[in-house]
Amino acid sequence: MTEDYYKTLGIEKSASAEEIKKAYRKLALKWHPDKNPNNKAAEEKFKKISEAYAVLSDNEKRKDYDMYGSAEQFRQRYSQEDIFRGFDLNDILRSFGFGDLGGRGTRTFRTGRGGGFNYTQGDSFSDIFEGEQQLYSHRPQKGQDFEYNLSITLEESVLGAEKKLALQKENNVEEISFKIPSGINTGKKLRLSGKGAPGLNGGPAGDLYINIHIFPHPIFARDGNDLYIEKTINYSQAVLGTSIDVPTLEGNTKRIKIQPGTQNNTKIRMKGFGVPGLKGTVKGDQYVKITIAVPKKLTERQIQLINKLSEEGL
Repeated sequence: MTEDYYKTLGIEKSASAEEIKKAYRKLALKWHPDKNPNNKAAEEKFKKISEAYAVLSDNEKRKDYDMYGSAEQFRQRYSQEDIFRGFDLNDILRSFGFGDLGGRGTRTFRTGRGGGFNYTQGDSFSDIFEGEQQLYSHRPQKGQDFEYNLSITLEESVLGAEKKLALQKENNVEEISFKIPSGINTGKKLRLSGKGAPGLNGGPAGDLYINIHIFPHPIFARDGNDLYIEKTINYSQAVLGTSIDVPTLEGNTKRIKIQPGTQNNTKIRMKGFGVPGLKGTVKGDQYVKITIAVPKKLTERQIQLINKLSEEGL
């Protein structure tokens, strides 16, 4: 699981400096080794919260951490010496009412990744983590994941498409080809395995995530796997019935029948003319919303005819 310094301290990303300090003090009171003698789990927890505090209490380190997004990615660029540079843990603990960590002589800390090391008074706090850092830094590590926001047309989302993009990787530009699956919708992500940053120490490359956004369409609207289109008919067509041609997203037209007495805002279903189902879901339908036009201006003859209809109760 990806380690998150904010979650380690139990705070939100928007936490103020005072909130960060308060959260660390509370956890330090709970997990300080002097309060948990011979408790290796407590020692490990204390190390983690202290590392999180060392980063988040420093504005520059916190800014860099927020950019990288996880402790693992941050550690690829910051050594333990970098993380704890200018961070006097003993001074901080004394302000909380604790003694020095080394005040009871030599203490052995063991890492969560195996191995152990001693801490004695006079060591810098980064020395506590040095053994762990050496183990961690030599292990194969997956490269950083990338994200790319891609806007596509409604037709491409329904029918599928092939796309290419040029991705800047260090000093090279890599051209990547991929397919847009038919049926994809706004908010979905495509994962391109191994197209992220190179791994470290022989680790696998990261992944590239394509965030999909669909441009609005001038005629069609999409709701899930269904498509909607509006068609306007006149009053006599609604009363007497008619047939109209309706476009489909594939570029064809379909003639549908308007029943006599059709009401305004009636929806007529065109089964199977919607969006293909993604990952086994059912293909949607196309719906035609009927709007009945009421003319704003009439000729004299039209007025006479309407008056006659009115006399007949219409």
